[in-house]
Amino acid sequence: MSKYSNPMSRQVESLPELIRSQYEDLEPKARTVLSFQEIFNIQRIVLTGCGDSYAAAMATKHAFEMLTGIPTEVVTALELGRFYCKKHLGIDCRNPLVIAVSNSGTGARVAEAVERARKHGCFVLGVTGNPESLLGVNSDKILKLDIPSFESAPGTRSYMVSVLSLLLLAIRFGEVRLKYTMDQAMAYREDIKRQADALESLLPGMEDTCASVAEQWKDFPCYDFIGAGFDYATAWFGQAKILEATGKFAMHINTEEWFHLNFFARDAREMGTVVVANTTNPAHSRSRELVKYANVLHRPLVVITDGDKEDFGGEEAVYIKVPKTEYPITMPLTHFAPVCLIASYISELIGEKYGRGCEGDWSFAQGGAGVTNSEIIVD
Repeated sequence: MSKYSNPMSRQVESLPELIRSQYEDLEPKARTVLSFQEIFNIQRIVLTGCGDSYAAAMATKHAFEMLTGIPTEVVTALELGRFYCKKHLGIDCRNPLVIAVSNSGTGARVAEAVERARKHGCFVLGVTGNPESLLGVNSDKILKLDIPSFESAPGTRSYMVSVLSLLLLAIRFGEVRLKYTMDQAMAYREDIKRQADALESLLPGMEDTCASVAEQWKDFPCYDFIGAGFDYATAWFGQAKILEATGKFAMHINTEEWFHLNFFARDAREMGTVVVANTTNPAHSRSRELVKYANVLHRPLVVITDGDKEDFGGEEAVYIKVPKTEYPITMPLTHFAPVCLIASYISELIGEKYGRGCEGDWSFAQGGAGVTNSEIIVD
């Protein structure tokens, strides 16, 4: 346990056992939640959610396409509810399949999105722990989440379970549609399960490294998170955790777009920069170049990777090792752990309350009211 132990870091420490228990709960559910015919009917998939759930959708978008061959979009709940073109909703065989993710199911925007999707003929699969919520009652089918209670903190356990549930659905869809054998499907699932042991063995060193980074970065005014493809969701999630846990300014950006935008930021020596760059990522060559030029700019630099310094041309950085998976599609399941640790330790070091404690100017958000008490409009 880290010397800066706090509820959020303890959520990270609980992840290995959570992977084991949630796999046993969710794997059979993912097999049966949709019938063979319903899976064969899918022509297009839309993944939607808000906040961490939106990040989980981004983390698994490529997995759905690679495993199923089905065109898959990630659409924010606001866009799906208010902007998505009606003529692309409710086409043949109740398509697209809308998979809406929200553990609580109470957010107004995701409820609005699924209600509109269903009104116009989509088939809705809700991934939620609350079947009686607005998301639950507006879904055709529900993949029920049962996440054991834990100390309250910016979503860490819930995010991992959301990613796990979506990965298991993608594997099941591809298996049913005969994109690979049952043996191959089990190999994908075993790759998921193995990450529990791998993360557990890496956590002590990861905690020490992240604590050291937090000590050096705690007074920085800004943090920059960068990634591409499978790794972009972790970058997006990292900036979210910094904002929630510390209240400090944070950015997220695609690896290529960094060279067009964030590259130009001033005061780079006080801008904590986190590059999520796993070695099997097709954008790895660009990540190597980014690490090189971040050093030229004298940016304080962390690289989250399944590789090591030599995989980045020997460039100087703090390299944080995460589980190396056999299949790239399963990487997002655990590779976010370091960003949660860094954010949690900075919060602890500066004495900041999670979510500003929903006090003072933030009191309107108490109990999630800022996202649940909102007018729902369905056209």
